[in-house]
Amino acid sequence: MEKTASIYSTRSLVITAMFTALLCVSAYISIPLPNGLHITLLNFVVILISLSFPIKQSVLIMVAWLLLGIAGIPVFAGGNAGIGYILAPYGGYNVSFIITSALIPILCQKKYNRTYYTIVAAFSVILIDAIGSFWIMAMSGVGIKSAFAVGFMPFIVLDLLKAFVAAQIVPKIRTIINVCD
Repeated sequence: MEKTASIYSTRSLVITAMFTALLCVSAYISIPLPNGLHITLLNFVVILISLSFPIKQSVLIMVAWLLLGIAGIPVFAGGNAGIGYILAPYGGYNVSFIITSALIPILCQKKYNRTYYTIVAAFSVILIDAIGSFWIMAMSGVGIKSAFAVGFMPFIVLDLLKAFVAAQIVPKIRTIINVCD
């Protein structure tokens, strides 16, 4: 019970709000593509948060961000917002962030191991891009090849690079978070 209460302490909520804000800002650091998608820092921040925080806090950050966007605050890629964006072809990436924010902390409960965390981070971005591609397929009615050509291939190399970098800086982020204790 004590561990659950500490997640909702003032300190924890402030850190949660700060990382939610960082997630919001990361959507604006982007390179627009001709097909309407954006290469953003969202994946990097999602992976970093998911590797650095326990499951409850990681999921809370993602849900807070998602609810801000659904409420109409333009925190999604390209300054988008609203439930319509989530239900549109590119909304699957946002949904995949919730899945990833729960899955990564489960897989990374042990002490930090650079190689293991890097593998988990790489797997996670592959999962994010695959879910996003399947969502494109389901919401727009295109075939699997087209969905992956639009939703996976343009992103995977940079996403793997972002995942690699995120996995390497987890100890520093955890140190910064713990210094605030």
